[in-house]
Amino acid sequence: MRIIADLQIHSKYSGATSSRMVLEELSYYARLKGLDVLGTGDALHPIWMEELKRGLEKVDEKGVYRLRGSGGGPLFIVQTEVATIHELDKKTRRIHHVILFRDLEAAAQAADLLSKYGDLRSDGRPILDITPAFLVELMMEVSQDCLIFPAHAWTPWWSIFGAISGVDTVEECYEDKSDKIYAIETGLSSDPLMNWRVSRLDRYTLLSSSDSHSPYPYRLGREAVVFELEDVSYDEIVDAIKKKDSKRIIMTLEVPPSYGKYHWSGHRRCGVGPIPPARAREMGYRCPICGRRLTKGVEDRVEELADRPPGARPPGALDFQYVIPLQELIAVSMGLDYSSETALNSKKVWQQYMGLINSLGNEFHILLDASLEKIAEVSGPRLATLIADMRRGAIKIRPGYDGVYGRIIFGSASGNTRTPTQKRGSLEDFL
Repeated sequence: MRIIADLQIHSKYSGATSSRMVLEELSYYARLKGLDVLGTGDALHPIWMEELKRGLEKVDEKGVYRLRGSGGGPLFIVQTEVATIHELDKKTRRIHHVILFRDLEAAAQAADLLSKYGDLRSDGRPILDITPAFLVELMMEVSQDCLIFPAHAWTPWWSIFGAISGVDTVEECYEDKSDKIYAIETGLSSDPLMNWRVSRLDRYTLLSSSDSHSPYPYRLGREAVVFELEDVSYDEIVDAIKKKDSKRIIMTLEVPPSYGKYHWSGHRRCGVGPIPPARAREMGYRCPICGRRLTKGVEDRVEELADRPPGARPPGALDFQYVIPLQELIAVSMGLDYSSETALNSKKVWQQYMGLINSLGNEFHILLDASLEKIAEVSGPRLATLIADMRRGAIKIRPGYDGVYGRIIFGSASGNTRTPTQKRGSLEDFL
């Protein structure tokens, strides 16, 4: 059974999130997207926890939940993200971690323990004054079934390998609890190709998720993991991740990393960027206008830690496929500014989006499997051409920098192009 999972999102109780990040909205838009499993987000927040208890019901004893009374999907896995702050080598390290729980009871126990080290009510993603190793120790005390892994691993701020407050290795971060770390979430500004260049990451399962702050399908599920499972349960999903099982983890779905907000270096305040790695190094990572430090890009940081050349693929590496949210492709096909949420939420974009969904199926099916001829029949040849470009990796992007999303350019020689290392077929080719 093919399962597409977005294991890391937020609720309306996290900072800078939509007030529509509630269970009913998440469930509705996940179905449009084609998501089968969704993280709950923010399971340590006391108010959100009460909403989860009221709004969800267990599916047998499988460690997954569904919207109460819905009788169907998507399924939910109890999940949160937390931040830790600690000192290492006279430098403050700020790192985000994803935690999966087998049930709401385990999350409640975790909240009871962690409330001693931070204000869980202040934000859905609480800041804890503890080391990552102690965080793992506490979660293992709650249950050995808990799965913890670093979130958006390369983002300059608040990540394990971040240029500003991260470290160089998993062992530096989690110390004597490193053996309890089985996965790394790569984040929007990096992809498997980049992570494969760092050989010490070979043992970890590379995961992708949306980290969504909005329920709309141009944010929810923009990155995800594709599983092939006999039984959709918490235990099987976690076991597949722990074992890096390529028979059960088919691939990850990725936005091209240049699309991410921190792919290259730059200084947004002065309008300087994106700056390619070699040029940024020549500049000493200083803004030529104000002299302040540039925000170092993820590609630069990967280059610092890499011990393999670009294009290297280690044995046992899981596959991946680039995707771009369908609403963004529709907006581009209409000549609209796809980076504008006003455009993405416009009546004409939604009408075409829902026309495709009603005619052809969910968004992932349209992006990855649907006949281009049928797409053209419903929405015209321009959109079909854009989806064909996306499927074969013919996507050119002006890279994102310092919090500015990359600019997608179709059919242009400008920008930075990244393509997979092998020809990609439809999603069915991997099953």
